[in-house]
Amino acid sequence: MHPVNPIKAILFDVNGTLRKRIPDPAWQQENWERLAALLELPEVTPDFLEELNRRYRAYTRWADERQVSLPEAEIWGKWLTPELPYARIEPQAAELMLALRRSRGRHILKPDALAVLRELDRRGYHLGVISNTTSTLDIPHFIDANGLAGFLKVVILSSKCGVRKPDPRIFDEATRGLGIDPARCAYVGNKPANDVAGPRRAGFGMAVMVNNGDSVPAFELGEKPDRIIHELVEILEIFPR
Repeated sequence: MHPVNPIKAILFDVNGTLRKRIPDPAWQQENWERLAALLELPEVTPDFLEELNRRYRAYTRWADERQVSLPEAEIWGKWLTPELPYARIEPQAAELMLALRRSRGRHILKPDALAVLRELDRRGYHLGVISNTTSTLDIPHFIDANGLAGFLKVVILSSKCGVRKPDPRIFDEATRGLGIDPARCAYVGNKPANDVAGPRRAGFGMAVMVNNGDSVPAFELGEKPDRIIHELVEILEIFPR
């Protein structure tokens, strides 16, 4: 007799796991122009964009250290453009964040991502995503545009729940939404500190790491995954029907 597979739900990271970013000059230019229009500026100069990205990196370092996620309006008002009138920024904050993220390149699905999700769904697993993101619009738009919505029962974003991986509360929100015991959940991601340590602290039954590089990283305490894969399609060997 074969042992019963204890995993009932599989939750995924998004950036670096289900999708990757590629350069797209036309797409980036379009979003630079979108930023300028939303900020009511004549143009977004390279110096301004460089400073905006420097401030963005400072915010994400601060947020990662505290495992918190501020509302988009607060990020723009306090971190990214504190010199601009808040009354101008606040109503546009979600669209501003979407344009800023898109100004760095265009996201595309990783090879086999859609086929893997479709097959896991066919095999009876409950699927979802848990992602650290500063945008409330970026990932939902991407999910809809790439035909993933029908496979995902929960979409948990740090920008909406206010905490970031590896805080176990963001994983708890997903398992509550699914109504499934954490011990019967697996998490698939590409950053050991967030995507292994986090689900471990939340009591997940398995952590799988997608290694996008050629070498196996050195793991800190509590960060060693149960399985390491290099291509998403390998997940199908781990989770049978």
